[in-house]
Amino acid sequence: QVQLVESGGGLVQAGGSLRLSCAASGRTFRRYAMGWFRQAPGKEREFVAAISWSGGSTYYAESVKGRFTISRDDAINTMYLQMNSLKPEDTAVYYCAAATLISGSKDSRSYDYWGQGTQVTVSS
Repeated sequence: QVQLVESGGGLVQAGGSLRLSCAASGRTFRRYAMGWFRQAPGKEREFVAAISWSGGSTYYAESVKGRFTISRDDAINTMYLQMNSLKPEDTAVYYCAAATLISGSKDSRSYDYWGQGTQVTVSS
């Protein structure tokens, strides 16, 4: 089992940057494929990015490709989401998630563990 805690959200102007972090408990972090999802008010949770167990493969939603970068540091049990060129439509609560069986999934049902979320607000 793993516990996930996100941090790094906040208020930023359009065109700005933020880096989200997802800290995982336990010593088995490297056994989980990881992902980021987001949920805006009144909308369904949507896939943002994912990274494989080894970190060698990354996956992105079309809406963030070229602007966001997912990475992980297994030595400190942490995953990151670097967000550049932010747009107002990126405003949402961002969640990190861990999957035991499937890597790179865009389906939230593939993920077994979730963090509590961190708010990102982009002003125009």
